[in-house]
Amino acid sequence: MKHLLKMLDLSTEEIIEILNLADQLKYEQKNGIPHRRLEGKTLGMIFQKASTRTRVSFETGMYQLGGYALFLSSNDLQIGRGEPVQDTARVLSRYLDGIMIRTFAQKEVEDLAEYGNIPIINGLTDFAHPCQVLADLMTIREHKNKLEDLNFCYIGDGNNMANSLTVGCLKVGMNVTLGCPEGYYPDPEILEFVKQYPDNFKIVNDPVEAAKNADVLYTDVWASMGQESEAEMRKIAFKGYQINDAVMASANPECMVLHCLPAHREEEITAKVFEEHANEIFDEAENRLHAQKAVMVMVMENK
Repeated sequence: MKHLLKMLDLSTEEIIEILNLADQLKYEQKNGIPHRRLEGKTLGMIFQKASTRTRVSFETGMYQLGGYALFLSSNDLQIGRGEPVQDTARVLSRYLDGIMIRTFAQKEVEDLAEYGNIPIINGLTDFAHPCQVLADLMTIREHKNKLEDLNFCYIGDGNNMANSLTVGCLKVGMNVTLGCPEGYYPDPEILEFVKQYPDNFKIVNDPVEAAKNADVLYTDVWASMGQESEAEMRKIAFKGYQINDAVMASANPECMVLHCLPAHREEEITAKVFEEHANEIFDEAENRLHAQKAVMVMVMENK
């Protein structure tokens, strides 16, 4: 595994290997066992989209692994201000041991990987959010003790989270149902991918029906970063696409609830359901740290 660009690139075996390493690193961190596996390594963190969890988890993770994380905002770089991505990639490859980038266009991430010669980690794009999904799978496995044959249901916008969750969950043997309004389905590339899983994937327009027999329910904000101007329109489009008591009643009794945060209570999820499942949601948030450490070790340790 050279890079982490999108879930589509990972095999089932690679996903499980990442999760197993994340479990090990979490155990070592909780028990005070040093694991400075990236001693002397430097990770450049390019942020063209702001984030609380991404910056803190990557920066803390690199510190715990013995390395150093360098924060680079859009104001610090010429990328996007006249310098081609390929030139940025070639220059930074001579200074750094790896790059994490959180940006808008997936092509920017792919170009960094193509033109540079160091590992690239996708911290989020409009198309994919693989780091979050690895943390999600880690959390599901912790709470359910397995992944295969679980019923996973995502309710809301067919956005980057829906794209990556669909791929990741199907690859580890879960059944996936999306509850999305028409016009807000996942990317066409994802809809082409799911044709490999005709018996394990479906999209329905009724969130209560989507949640039927779910073991895991998941949602995200209705308007993602960069969609603020569409917020009011989206509130109309997604009215009813909420994890609430009616949706929970349709799911299995021991269903867990996840949210990648930040959460807008009483929009995509009620405050009641959120607080009832807060332990799962904040385990999920913590696991960003451990899953990303596993990714950094896998792509950077021997480079």
